[in-house]
Formats: sequence, C-alpha cells, structure tokens
Amino acid sequence: MFKTSRISYGGTAAVVTSMALISGLSAAYATTAAIVSALLIAAVADNLTDALSFHIFQESEQLDEKNAFTGTITNFLARLLLCISFVLLIWLFPLAHASTVAIIWGVLLLTMMTYMVASERKVKPIPEVVKHLLIAFVVVAASNVTGRWIGSMFR
Repeated sequence: MFKTSRISYGGTAAVVTSMALISGLSAAYATTAAIVSALLIAAVADNLTDALSFHIFQESEQLDEKNAFTGTITNFLARLLLCISFVLLIWLFPLAHASTVAIIWGVLLLTMMTYMVASERKVKPIPEVVKHLLIAFVVVAASNVTGRWIGSMFR
C-alpha cells in the first residue's frame, strides 16, 4: 500500500528547495548553466545528506531496518525525480519565463502532495494547502530577496 510518508519529506524538500533556488538565482542574474548546476547539486549532494539524516532519524525512532531502508530510498528517489523535473523546466523554457513556470509547477506539486497527506490524515485539505503554500512562499520570497541583493552587489 502507498504511504505518503514515503515521499512527503523528500518531495516537499525537492519542491520548495528547487523553487527557492530558481527564484533566488534568477534574481541574481544567474545563467541557465548555473541554475541547472545548483539544482543538480541539490538533487545529489543535499539529497544524499538528507537521505542519511532521514535514515538515522528513522533508526532512532526504532523503525525496523526494512521500513527504514524503504523510506530512505523512496524519499531519495522522490526528491531526485522532482529536482530533475525542475531541471527539465529550466532547459525547456527561456530563462525569462522558466522561473514563473517553475513556481507554478512547484505550487501544483506542493498542493497535490499536501492534499494527499491531508486526505491520509483525514483533515481538511484546504487549510493545510494554504498553510504549506504560505510557508513555501516565504522561503521563495526570502531567496528572491537574497538573490536580488547579491545581484545588485556584483552587477
């Protein structure tokens, strides 16, 4: 049986981090190559670090080894695949539009994941979606402001 807990951690991290990187780096006048590099580095290095952290956390919660390993792998793969979907958007769209398209894609993904988790938890999905999108908006806005500041410092 599918459990949202198998992908919710990695999926959420991938979506919000990707939106933030794209927004912040675009605001800093980064090139397509720089944005793709940042996304792929996050998809591999940061993802492996999170996978290890997630696995150790699961072990500390006394989760049996098979479930801990399965959760670690599925979260890693969810994050990797979602990060790659953002890379594809950056390659497919002109940089002037890629940031907007990536934000729309991220909002759709985060909404779907939140809805699935809320349904599984048997809570009202709309307040959960609003709460999660507001938090993601703060992260993306902070990244954008940081990118604009860095861009102004080096332009």
